[in-house]
Amino acid sequence: MNVPVKRFLEEVFRAAVAAVDPARLVLRALSRSPEGIALSAGEGSAFARWDSIRDVYLVGGGKAGRAMGEAAAGIFEGKVAAGAIAVPSGKGGAAGPLRFIEAGHPYPDEGSREAAEEMLRILSAAGEEDFVVALLSGGGSAMICAPAAGISLAEKGEATRLLLHAGAGIGEINAVRKHLSRVKGGGMARAAHPARVFALLLSDVPGDDPSVIASGPFSPDPTAFEGVVETLVRREAHTRLPESVRARIEAGLAGTVPETPKPGDPAFDRIACAVVGSNSTALEAAFAAAKRAGIGSVRILPGFLRGEARECARAFVAELRKASASAPPESPAVLIAGGEAAVTVRGGGNGGRCQEFALSAAIEIDGEEGVAVLCAGTDGVDGPTDAAGAFADGSTCSRAAVLGLSPGDHLENNDAFPLFRALSDLLATGPTGTNVADIAVGWARAGAPLRAGSPP
Repeated sequence: MNVPVKRFLEEVFRAAVAAVDPARLVLRALSRSPEGIALSAGEGSAFARWDSIRDVYLVGGGKAGRAMGEAAAGIFEGKVAAGAIAVPSGKGGAAGPLRFIEAGHPYPDEGSREAAEEMLRILSAAGEEDFVVALLSGGGSAMICAPAAGISLAEKGEATRLLLHAGAGIGEINAVRKHLSRVKGGGMARAAHPARVFALLLSDVPGDDPSVIASGPFSPDPTAFEGVVETLVRREAHTRLPESVRARIEAGLAGTVPETPKPGDPAFDRIACAVVGSNSTALEAAFAAAKRAGIGSVRILPGFLRGEARECARAFVAELRKASASAPPESPAVLIAGGEAAVTVRGGGNGGRCQEFALSAAIEIDGEEGVAVLCAGTDGVDGPTDAAGAFADGSTCSRAAVLGLSPGDHLENNDAFPLFRALSDLLATGPTGTNVADIAVGWARAGAPLRAGSPP
């Protein structure tokens, strides 16, 4: 290994992102033959014969929507009757009968509504002899949005905003979203029935639960209105909900509006779901990249990034120190973690969960040589910033102080972005076209002080 530490960490991260290229994952999971279409990913497999298919429809959305949609359209070239995919801003357009509709994230917008309504129109027209391919990835919860009757787009968005700012996890947020929606939590499955459906999922959630990915439009929903209330109370958001949202939840508790479809519902009889890629896919690629670079001690912590980002960073640094202490003398240790932490917003600054993680880590390793951390989102976007994440080492705090910046004050104000920008330690990849949550990579070398930026 003859590259600076900072560049090494970035190369490991980029290897992780490359491994979850959406088009490649779709082409690996779906194969076309003269007899029909085969779906094979992980433990899931299914087959649909051409002689049982009348029309083919493509639906879905998320941050990987464009690449997944184009790959699937290529497989079904000449056979797609219609399609609608929700995609990030700047990725809109059409490919024959397939429309790519620009939609908002992290809050839904009119594009999100348009995409959802078009998908519902397509699915409702599909019959028993029709075949639907659903392509879903992280970001789909916001980008595919059809609020339940009586709830406006802005009101549903406000409920999401309250939970995000309260530090709620993705599972909690999605459980609430499902019960305020006509498409989430199995809603699209109901619309598509009795058509045959292959659902390909690119997971950005812990455990890769299909019912959580993009809020599970084609999956049974194990959550209920009672759990929604518990989440809202626990996150202290229940008293600030828009009145229409409160009325919907109260009606659900009273049984005057239906629950989301549960396991065993006939809507799922002809649906095959497969997770084609996940955070674990990216972690394994990062591990392989570190090994190729000659690092002997490499360890993966799947699902480690959870809870408050700043606290998670402290725990990560503690694990990194342990890994370094047990590594051979003069040999660096690398720690790779995945998942998605959260931030309880108390300040008025600018940043994202990965930058907050990196700033907390910087404070924890202040003054330590031979220790460095990179944390970034695989989608290339961290919070409301144009950075994917940030890099920190033992000199971050002292370099910030020279510029008159207080890392502690910036952390308390949720204001990591301007500090890392001033230090030129942001990682800016631009939108990557994929999304499998976040990756943190730590590097530590015991017994041989080394500042990041010099060759190991």
